[in-house]
Amino acid sequence: MDEKFSVIIPLYNKGQHIARAINSVLNQTIQNFEIIIVDDLSSDEGPAIVKSFHDSRISFIEQEHRGASYTRNHGVYLAAGEFIAFLDADDEWMPHHLETILRLIKKYPDAGMFATASKLSTDVGTTRWTDYEYIPPPPWEGLMPDYFRSGALGEDPVNASTVVIPKTIFHEMGGFPEGYWYGEDTDLFGKIAMKYPVAFSWEFGAIYHIEASTRSFDRKIPLDDEEPFVKTARSALMKGVVPQELKESLYEFIAKKEIYRSYWNLQEGNLKIARIILKKCMTKIRKNEKMKLLILATLPSTVYFLLRDLRRNVIKRVRKK
Repeated sequence: MDEKFSVIIPLYNKGQHIARAINSVLNQTIQNFEIIIVDDLSSDEGPAIVKSFHDSRISFIEQEHRGASYTRNHGVYLAAGEFIAFLDADDEWMPHHLETILRLIKKYPDAGMFATASKLSTDVGTTRWTDYEYIPPPPWEGLMPDYFRSGALGEDPVNASTVVIPKTIFHEMGGFPEGYWYGEDTDLFGKIAMKYPVAFSWEFGAIYHIEASTRSFDRKIPLDDEEPFVKTARSALMKGVVPQELKESLYEFIAKKEIYRSYWNLQEGNLKIARIILKKCMTKIRKNEKMKLLILATLPSTVYFLLRDLRRNVIKRVRKK
């Protein structure tokens, strides 16, 4: 009998999307799964929509508001399956997602996590492939040559709606770090990738919806602090526990995350913090991007704010057309 999947769906005020997510699981070509939906004290119609589904494989758990990491961890604690699949409440799977993952599990049983390729749906109504780099071209599937180099050159190759993790490895890594709202999934995936190979298939498995109305990136980022995985990676490098062949790529992955943090500081007008981050950031791959941001960060604040506001107004006009 095929391995059972436990599908964890965290829910928090995603009532307009949750039925789509659930149906995308129920429509999988393999049906050996349970669905655990953990509600983080939603105030919209989401819980009522979940309760309208009548399928014995669906469990609905309600809790006090504790954040996405606790919600996912709680779901895993209740899971009966050997393999944990994650799906955000505003994303959706293609019908062959779990079938593809099962094929990867059988071919690469020693991998620490498994993922299919995804497309991104944007706030301007377009859909595009995730920017995968340093992965053999489609229709390839196998063990990724270098997870961190892929992430350093492009977008993160694994996300919280495409990944499946063996439950034993999830617990070994301590689950998602709690107390953060940004970067907690990157931290868990990075911990796994430092120790285990990552299996990947170009089979189109999920749509990751990044519309501004459905994601938390419009909230103010804790700009004065590093992402949790940047701290994790720096600590691992200092302790000497990172395999030699991963060190250069890991440094570049850290640099990408820090360059992004400097960018968000610039967007918030925190030029001094952005300058500090960029001056400490060492990178070969993104040195041109780093220099462009550093130039902006060293402009007089009045000039920078003028340029920033002009750019924002241009973007608003384009989106209205």
